[in-house]
Amino acid sequence: MSSLLNESDLRHENAVVWLENPDDLDYVRQALDKTARRRGKPRYERDGRMVGYAELGVDAEADPDSGLQLRRVFFLLPHDRDADPDGPYHEGAPGEAVDPRTIGPGRVGDKTPRSQRGSGAVIAVTGI
Repeated sequence: MSSLLNESDLRHENAVVWLENPDDLDYVRQALDKTARRRGKPRYERDGRMVGYAELGVDAEADPDSGLQLRRVFFLLPHDRDADPDGPYHEGAPGEAVDPRTIGPGRVGDKTPRSQRGSGAVIAVTGI
């Protein structure tokens, strides 16, 4: 499980929407963003690209100070493995990265051999 998010942070999630096929990605970064709505594609204001997001159920309450919802966003930066296979994450992954195949509503996701060491690790681990 990612050390940066807790499943208690995600208790109001009821869906994960992927903008790209998660089977094509070794890992995704995840973060909690404040947004104006519970559902629909949130605004994205980082470098790189958003590859998915979580939608919240009707029971999710807005922050009393800001009036905004806390939603999970999945993203990749320009120097991540998918765009720069020989770059800094040729092996290894950023701290907030998890295998997108292990993510679900209310579930943080896991670090796996594929997310941490790349697609080639799957072959080495299984012995194929």
